[in-house]
Amino acid sequence: MDGRGATRDSARMITQPYRLYIERKDATKNMARFYSLEIGSNLFGEVYLTRRWGRIGARGQTAAHQFSREEDAVGLFLDLARRKLRRGYRPRTRARPEKQTT
Repeated sequence: MDGRGATRDSARMITQPYRLYIERKDATKNMARFYSLEIGSNLFGEVYLTRRWGRIGARGQTAAHQFSREEDAVGLFLDLARRKLRRGYRPRTRARPEKQTT
């Protein structure tokens, strides 16, 4: 190997990890939904955006979109995230552990 192949392969790798997990809950409507987005690349250097959504606690549905450029995947990622935030989805909040008093 002359080392040139590694340079070309690394140029196709994702420059920054993109992951988002958000939820929308409304007890009055019995609503508990999740939505997640992730950008990654496969062994061939192709960039993909994976979307998952459904009821919290269920497997949900999955859709994958393939791109030749990372910028296109990021554009769709941001567009989908904006849409979901406008519809009331928010990052998951974790319950704080109660303080023990002795």
